[in-house]
Amino acid sequence: MNQFPQKITKLHDSTLQYSHLSQMCGTKQLFYDRYEILRILGRGGFGITFLARNMALPGSPLCVIKQLCPKTTNAKIWQRACERFKKEAKTLAALGNHSQIPMLLDYFENQGEFYLVQEYIAGSTLAREVRRYGRKTEAEVKDFLRELLPVLQYIHNNNVIHRDIKPQNILRCEDDKRIVLIDFGAVKEKLAASHDNSMNRSVSTNFIGTNGFAPPEQLSLRPVYATDIYALGITCLYLLTGKGPLEFPYDPHTGEISWLNQVDLSEDFAQILAKMVKIPVSERFKTAADLAFALEGKKSLGNLTSYLTNQKLGNSNTSLSGETQKYISPISRAASAIRELRSKLSRRKSHQDFQPK
Repeated sequence: MNQFPQKITKLHDSTLQYSHLSQMCGTKQLFYDRYEILRILGRGGFGITFLARNMALPGSPLCVIKQLCPKTTNAKIWQRACERFKKEAKTLAALGNHSQIPMLLDYFENQGEFYLVQEYIAGSTLAREVRRYGRKTEAEVKDFLRELLPVLQYIHNNNVIHRDIKPQNILRCEDDKRIVLIDFGAVKEKLAASHDNSMNRSVSTNFIGTNGFAPPEQLSLRPVYATDIYALGITCLYLLTGKGPLEFPYDPHTGEISWLNQVDLSEDFAQILAKMVKIPVSERFKTAADLAFALEGKKSLGNLTSYLTNQKLGNSNTSLSGETQKYISPISRAASAIRELRSKLSRRKSHQDFQPK
């Protein structure tokens, strides 16, 4: 099934001309008897992404098709690419239907090529937002964290490490403005990793991730949940400054980037951000919940899972009782929960103050 295709033995400088889907763009010809290929969305090291319509479904909904098409002439690298591609499909299927993760719609092999079909989410990446509208304020970055942290805890609770969190892999949905985490092609399954035999690892094993956003333990092929916290911290620095991680100077003694003199932050948030991007894992936040508690300044806010939306909602959803339920963003849910908790604490304190001494 993962055999090395004959055409891959040719150089990939002109990969697109070998892609059957790229030749179908703009035509009415259907791929796999159902997909009309509209245009190319992007190209990465392991594949090409296309915007398509599923003509077999009512309304011909838009979808995204990722074709495995690695830039390689090496059979072993092709094999690893196939395994990584299948892992992405497996991970998306395991994570299920979550409003902040693209849903897996299909995964199949066709004429020796591999394809993954996901729901299409209209929106802009945070990288594009910064390029278009400029740097974000501390308040905006805090709101971003409050919305992304629940989905980060969700994937960690499912034993998945994303390993490629960066502004280009975070979308703001066009219709309801929710934050969506995309591109699970670099995922690491934590439980499976614990059974790896490091003696069997080849010295030629490729690093998976993005330089600058990946901390040292990821470069050493030993990512942990806090690895995603580091990448999220670097993403926050990009949002605040418009600079990528390789544009910052770094401390030759610690290896940490020097960023504090390039931002204007409150002392509390500067300390939080500094802890997110610590080089030693032991000095970093261990979980998304730990980071959320520090962000809100309350250790008693409860578990982030209470803020999760595990059902896909559009602009509205109809309940069994016939009532229309609006989509409520994680930020609004978290803010509501915080206000409720503070109100309870205030009432409890007032009650205690009126107790006879």
